[in-house]
Amino acid sequence: MIRLLGPAAVAAALALTIVQPARAADDEMIQAQAGVWLVAPESGAKGCRLTFGTNAVSGGYEITGADACAVPLPALTAAKIWNFTDDGALAIVDGGGKPLMRFQQEEGSPWESEGADPTWLLPALGDVDHVPTVASLAGAWRIQTPDGKPICDITLTTDKDQDGTSKMSPSGDCASEVGDLKLSLWATEGFGLVMLGNDGSSLSFDMKPDGSFQKSEEEEGEPLLLVRK
Repeated sequence: MIRLLGPAAVAAALALTIVQPARAADDEMIQAQAGVWLVAPESGAKGCRLTFGTNAVSGGYEITGADACAVPLPALTAAKIWNFTDDGALAIVDGGGKPLMRFQQEEGSPWESEGADPTWLLPALGDVDHVPTVASLAGAWRIQTPDGKPICDITLTTDKDQDGTSKMSPSGDCASEVGDLKLSLWATEGFGLVMLGNDGSSLSFDMKPDGSFQKSEEEEGEPLLLVRK
């Protein structure tokens, strides 16, 4: 997971890495990272969009659009450069090379900053300016097919189990493709939502720009949607 370091620690960590443009990254990695990204607090507060370019500048690659961060994340208004570091992190720095934010990524997870108040770095999703939270998603939902056929009604709650994972309760008449999973817990990560069963089963969804969810492409089986009731 990615945590946000204090200024002194970040400066020390980046002093030897933000010198040459993406030494540890090849052209394919740079192209894959280019585009519009949302930087937003894990808390659900508003974030801002930054555009990662592929034009090489001193210390990395250009960032545009930082003016949009003036209100939600004022520290990023000075963002001018992004780059991968030798330890696999992604750093955002100002025009003089001063570190502003540093992200890391575990396989299968979004970029996340370090620190007590994590921040996500996610591919921008339409006009969405914040990440969903357990509190914002709690309530009644329906899993259905794309043509609207109900599969399972569920309730996402903010109640936690002994490990701190939020609980959910499916209705008793779910179709076997969901009912057999015996889902009882759920969690969010960036724009993703995963439902968990006690036996290790799971069902993952990805958020859409309208606030609904679709079954993740990595999941097997027919497409499913998750919509509010």
